[in-house]
Amino acid sequence: MSTTTTEVRHTLTGTWGLDPVHSSVGFEVPYLVGTFKGQFREAQAKLAVDDSEATLEGGARVDSVDVKDENLAAHLQSPDFFDAERHPELRFTANDIDLDSETVRARGELTIKGITKPIEVSGTLTAPIVDAYGNERIGLELSTRVNRHDFNVSWNIPLPTGQPAVGDEVKIVAELYFVRVA
Repeated sequence: MSTTTTEVRHTLTGTWGLDPVHSSVGFEVPYLVGTFKGQFREAQAKLAVDDSEATLEGGARVDSVDVKDENLAAHLQSPDFFDAERHPELRFTANDIDLDSETVRARGELTIKGITKPIEVSGTLTAPIVDAYGNERIGLELSTRVNRHDFNVSWNIPLPTGQPAVGDEVKIVAELYFVRVA
């Protein structure tokens, strides 16, 4: 373990709870001639750090998917996509996390539609600050790319050219604001 990692872990030692008002968990997927974006309004996460390891766990409620059209939101909750009735939550857990003063890399498991796969997320870490109310806060911006077919999210529709309307690779983006709990 590098000195930087040790120092960062020491600074972050404790339990951090998600500030859901300022955090977001979303996805981006190629669609037609651009990128389709959505997010989940209800997410939770916890970061726990001690001198030897850091763990991150969290999830998002499928029925909180937020897109610009109610009908599309309903379709995303159907068995064609996330199947909210049978699989109400997306989950991520990691206990193999590298931290330095500005970056994060975490290896863990992502569960969508009851299917769990190993993934790696990476991103940035903001140094702890104290807000106007005396709460200590940090931020993590994390992202990864997954093939949606690995999670049985395979619905598509062919275009007149025969190409699919929806791309296979999905970028998952999480902007997480944490408040020190203990």
